[in-house]
Amino acid sequence: MPFVRPEIIRPPSEHASYYLPLTSGCSNNSCTFCAFSLTNLGIRDLEDVKREIDAMSMYVHHGMWVAGQPQIVYAILQEWDGRRVFLQDGDALAYPYPKLLEALQHLNQKFPRLQRVASYATPQDVLRRSPEELKALKEQKLDILYMGVESGDDEVLRKIKKNVTHDQMVEAAKKVKMAGILLSVTVILGLGGTHGSKMHVAETARVLTEMDPDFAGALTLTLVPGTQLYEEWEKGEFELITPFESLQELKEIVEKSTFTNCFFSSMHASNYYAIRGTLPRDKNKMLSQLNAILSRKDPHLLRPEFMRGL
Repeated sequence: MPFVRPEIIRPPSEHASYYLPLTSGCSNNSCTFCAFSLTNLGIRDLEDVKREIDAMSMYVHHGMWVAGQPQIVYAILQEWDGRRVFLQDGDALAYPYPKLLEALQHLNQKFPRLQRVASYATPQDVLRRSPEELKALKEQKLDILYMGVESGDDEVLRKIKKNVTHDQMVEAAKKVKMAGILLSVTVILGLGGTHGSKMHVAETARVLTEMDPDFAGALTLTLVPGTQLYEEWEKGEFELITPFESLQELKEIVEKSTFTNCFFSSMHASNYYAIRGTLPRDKNKMLSQLNAILSRKDPHLLRPEFMRGL
């Protein structure tokens, strides 16, 4: 099947990057809460990737448009500052390793002043790569990986079909850090539902402590129509926590996690309330903010439902 360029889905911190697709969808397309479960993994031809990089170079260095490239390429290039590239899609690290290395080498050849390349990565992607392979990617300026942890509770991970365990995620984190690559992880408030909330929080705090990432973000579960978890909710088999219960989960995760130096935030649009800071330095300040809003329980202080999104 011909490769279909994916929609732009990226971490907030990659807002100024050029979005270069290597894959579409996700290699672990089974997670019950995720829209990627409705898609299949697509692998883009390496020569097509290199042609796009060549077109980028012609535009940036000579102001020339190359025939055959989609309009979106030039729409992004007109806003791009030339510093960062984000590899699409849900886990571009699934791209075959020799081709991934060649694509990055070509990118650096055409843009020697490039500062950083970034990608989503599943824990499984990282575990498939050897330490030497990860270091070689680091040498080609792959400087940060974004990993969806979701939960540290093995029972929750089993139910959502994450296909990875708590311990495997910790192992993947260690491999990333040993290669000198920055690690940014996300967890999902409410993913354990009402019945699994307590263990979800405790084990998520534990996995964050053991992974000790450079960046961590909390999202709040947003049910996506068509996914398995949405259907379980419709049948009454999964019960959502309330907005204030999600903030209680957030508070306990911040309280129970221990980091060396981690920028932690809940700035994502799915959340009902935003906090941000560096842990452990700002822990007391962040907990004070959460305690204040939890003590008042005023719904007017929360982000309205119509403003929440993925």
